[in-house]
Amino acid sequence: MAKPIRRIGLRKGKRKIPKGVIHIQASFNNTIVTVTDIRGQVVSWSSAGACGFKGTRKSTPFAAQTAAENAIRTLIDQGMKQAEVMISGPGPGRETALRAIRRSGVVLSFVRDVTPMPHNGCRPPKKRRV
Repeated sequence: MAKPIRRIGLRKGKRKIPKGVIHIQASFNNTIVTVTDIRGQVVSWSSAGACGFKGTRKSTPFAAQTAAENAIRTLIDQGMKQAEVMISGPGPGRETALRAIRRSGVVLSFVRDVTPMPHNGCRPPKKRRV
């Protein structure tokens, strides 16, 4: 008895996403750009390391710009017109990644800095004695 033939379709597919959220996580060593839909499901992502930069070149503004362009390229094909931007972290790629997103043609409804700030949280380590 032969098994019935099942079609395996593309799970991702070409979903039309009119509005989304772009998260930029800029640390001192790398910049990660993640694009999600309104519900928070990841549509595409890119980082300076994934773009081929290694070592200290990952922490440059140019690497952050390249990562932002790569993450947004797939969005424009899926029809994203409007986005919100959430920037987190103190890294050097913050402004450049935002500039690259503005240049891409996506309309930004708002830009928010969501860097976590401690209200005098953890106790610092004891002072070093030499």
